[in-house]
Amino acid sequence: MTFEELGVDRLFVDEADSYKNLFLYTKMRNVAGLSQTEAQKSSDMFAKCRYLDELTGGRGIIFATGTPISNSITEMYTMQRYLQYERLKRQGLQHFDAWASTFGETVTAIELAPEGTGYRAKTRFARFYNLPELMNMFKEVADIQTADMLQLPVPKAHFHNVAVPPSDFQRDMVADLARRAERVRAKEVEPHEDNMLTITNDGRKLALDQRLANPLLPDDEGSKVSACADNVYRYWAEHQEQRLTQLVFCDLSIPKQDGAFNVYDELRRKLMEKGVPAEEIAYIHDANTEVKKKELFAKVRSGQVRILLGSTFKMGAGTNVQTKLIALHDLDCPWRPRDLEQRSGRIIRQGNQNSEVHIFRYVTENTFDAYLYQTLENKQRFISQIMTSKSPVRSAEDIDETALSYAEVKALATGNPYIKEKMDLDIQVSKLKLLKANHLSQRYALEDRLLKMLPQQIKSTEERIAGYEQDVALYTRSLASEADGADKFPGMTVKDYTYSERAAAGAALLDACKGMTSPDPQAAGSYLGFSLWLSFDSFHKEYKVTLRGALAHTVTLGADAGGNISRINNALSDLPVKLEHAREQLATLRQQMETAKEQIAAPFEKEQELQTKAARLAELNALLNMDKREHEAVDSVPDDEPEAPERRVVGRER
Repeated sequence: MTFEELGVDRLFVDEADSYKNLFLYTKMRNVAGLSQTEAQKSSDMFAKCRYLDELTGGRGIIFATGTPISNSITEMYTMQRYLQYERLKRQGLQHFDAWASTFGETVTAIELAPEGTGYRAKTRFARFYNLPELMNMFKEVADIQTADMLQLPVPKAHFHNVAVPPSDFQRDMVADLARRAERVRAKEVEPHEDNMLTITNDGRKLALDQRLANPLLPDDEGSKVSACADNVYRYWAEHQEQRLTQLVFCDLSIPKQDGAFNVYDELRRKLMEKGVPAEEIAYIHDANTEVKKKELFAKVRSGQVRILLGSTFKMGAGTNVQTKLIALHDLDCPWRPRDLEQRSGRIIRQGNQNSEVHIFRYVTENTFDAYLYQTLENKQRFISQIMTSKSPVRSAEDIDETALSYAEVKALATGNPYIKEKMDLDIQVSKLKLLKANHLSQRYALEDRLLKMLPQQIKSTEERIAGYEQDVALYTRSLASEADGADKFPGMTVKDYTYSERAAAGAALLDACKGMTSPDPQAAGSYLGFSLWLSFDSFHKEYKVTLRGALAHTVTLGADAGGNISRINNALSDLPVKLEHAREQLATLRQQMETAKEQIAAPFEKEQELQTKAARLAELNALLNMDKREHEAVDSVPDDEPEAPERRVVGRER
């Protein structure tokens, strides 16, 4: 039976981000940050979405997910293809390269080489622009509700980072990983024999427990597993009466049936040694059917099972055991921010009876842990810029890498403080340079304003003040000579005829308007020493009268004859106010000129900091490049070995 025959007319997809690996056509090659994988379930989902779009006019699919972008912004393009394919087509953005050129760019950055003695270039699809426009388009199909908008009644979480020192064995093995990384970098091994992803995975296992590298190694009392067991037992004992529960997340080293060493069994062993009954500890992996899962979850909610161990994949989305949860433990660091979010979402959840909960994250120092968390933090910071209730930023940086860079492996292995210092200084110096560039551009803008705009504005304001002064004097003189009585109409000349009555003058003005044959200004008479000019404003469809003295003062005319005379009188009586306003403007402009001079003279306030840090960065670059000559010598012929003549001849023939 086919999908079409089922008669489905609406599709609801929960945890829709699990369909993010959709096929992608692109001309970009060797660009990090682009998903190269494709899943058949995603292609199948895309076909169903396109079919339902045809049936329902683009209204037949509802996706629900807490993490629409789980790793990289390119996933937003995938979501848009599922939900608004026709919209992308109308905008000419249905092809990824068109979408990418509108909203992003590939960035080639110089990164530290594995040996810490040189650099290499790496291109990645990493910077994104026009994010407000992208978000406006996305919000046509997306209703984004963030925690700060919903304000759900969830417990307050306290985060604890537990750092444990590495054992001597772990230190040696991390150094060995660095040697492997160098061999991969030098292409001394085939990719199927060893590669950076394998090294990174081995590093993650090593950071979790040294016995994952070799089960014969001793149990380290200071390891992450021991620290986790101590914390789990402490909370188990403290909340014995309320029978509060705990979750432990660990994606690596899941329980096996063959008796081989794994972290799950080791943690259970340590807890049972401390006195925790075996029946109160459970693995999510044992509940391998929906019925068993329901039973297990019910036991956790009631407090029968008080410690549940599982992986993000099995115990993440869809696990509702929050009722009595007091603590959650992250033994290892997952790959994606989504996974970390799904983990904490098990405990920071509606329905938890505790007002405050605790989340523990365990890190083995000088191993891959700290760097993995740092990468996750960078990814999450970027995703948060997009998935926000506020207006998104104009541009943002994306970070999407699964394997550690060689430099990071080397830095972790050697513990070379210079590499870490160089990485920090790189960021600080680039920020300071950006601040200086902003300071300089502001200074150039001020110089432009000081030399061109302000003198022009001051000159035109001075001319306007002189004009207002003449017009105010003319108005005052005319009033003094005409006014026998305070309320007497001073007389108005319209079309060579002088009217002494206010109403008659107003009517004559309206008649003159009706007699106009062109919208252009034309002389209509005089009033209080000012010449009157009539015109028609074609845009606003209004008649206007302009009183011309030293300056021109325009008044809009209405249909009421007497009202028009009042408007003209008001415009003239406002002249002293306008004169005062122009004088204030002139004083402000002169003040701005003085301020601009001071600001132009002011130096960049962080210049000294920039110089110091740039000098230190140059020192570090020199230190880290000190044996660069040795690496250059590999590709050149040694001085004491003359080049063979036959080799030169062959070279010519080629």
